[in-house]
Amino acid sequence: MGFVDALRAIWDTGDAAAPLDPRLPAEARRAMLDALRPTRIVGSDGEQHALPDGVAVADGDALVVATSGTSGQPRGVVLTHEAVAASALATSERLAVDPERHSWLACLPLAHIGGLSVVTRALVTGTPLIVMPGFEAEAVEQVGRSGRATHVSLVTTALRRLDPSVFDCILLGGSKAPDGLPANVVTTYGMTESGSGVVYDGVPLDGVELAIALPGGAFAGTDGEEGEILLRSPMLFSGYRDGRDGRVEGPDGTATWYATGDAGRLQADGRLSVAGRMDDVITTGAEKVWPDMVERVLIAHPDVAEVAVWKRSDPEWGERVVAWVVPSDETPSLEELRRIVAETIAPWAAPKELVIVDDLPRTAAGKVRRRALESFSS
Repeated sequence: MGFVDALRAIWDTGDAAAPLDPRLPAEARRAMLDALRPTRIVGSDGEQHALPDGVAVADGDALVVATSGTSGQPRGVVLTHEAVAASALATSERLAVDPERHSWLACLPLAHIGGLSVVTRALVTGTPLIVMPGFEAEAVEQVGRSGRATHVSLVTTALRRLDPSVFDCILLGGSKAPDGLPANVVTTYGMTESGSGVVYDGVPLDGVELAIALPGGAFAGTDGEEGEILLRSPMLFSGYRDGRDGRVEGPDGTATWYATGDAGRLQADGRLSVAGRMDDVITTGAEKVWPDMVERVLIAHPDVAEVAVWKRSDPEWGERVVAWVVPSDETPSLEELRRIVAETIAPWAAPKELVIVDDLPRTAAGKVRRRALESFSS
């Protein structure tokens, strides 16, 4: 529990905490420190070192969390104590978490919001907490089986490696969720800027507002029209460490909304359906293909252990859909994968190329680094 004690101590001094991933190489650590701009570093031994170029935080700031860095340089996201508390309380209320009966397990990287929010949620609500140094499937499963923890946050890759029935509730985030999830798994949508997940199984948490921005400045209703997802909530970040605010004008005419960069739509019942990152769309011919949708179909194939879909330049189509696959027992054929995608989504969404790999390039938070896929070959 050294991390938790250090976090409490930092908060007691009125400072904000900026967790740094110890697994990062030296160059990546320097880039992260440039983004976070801390005034001092607290080592694993508790020793503190002042940094001359650090920038002090504002009153009420609780956390400075680096974005996951799927592309470009990391950015420092500032979350206030008020935002952290709002996230913890709304999540606990939606899940009916009772500190007398339930407990949280933190096993994802604490330098990322998915793991860190488990810790802050437990601290705010007084819910018992177990912190593990990392995800190890057998150890995590044993904690759940023993009853020492009832609730846990996981990413899809981790979920596939254990028996989900050992926990009362699993929050699943980080990437598009697969189909056929057990009843105790709750899918979440959110990001560092929203202080963790703010939409559970398509339904916004209390206090969270959603809007869909369309090209030309219009906004969609609950008619399924697709556009960019906008968020407004008390959990939202206060700004970036580089001084930028990140807010945009929403349907009520106020610049209090966060433009997520994700594409989605609101269904008739108000549920949110997320298509994927707007800059991740593949344009093949005149058709648009969302990699997440293709991945959901392909991962259901018994010979596909892991899959990532991205694009390569194509002289005829402009861009072609490519599937990078980590096979399970047998290696699937391109023809077989094309068939199931064409039958489930559309013919133009079917991959035109299959690349068999041993693993996929991922961030520390477990997200596939799509733009690194092009250098991966069979």
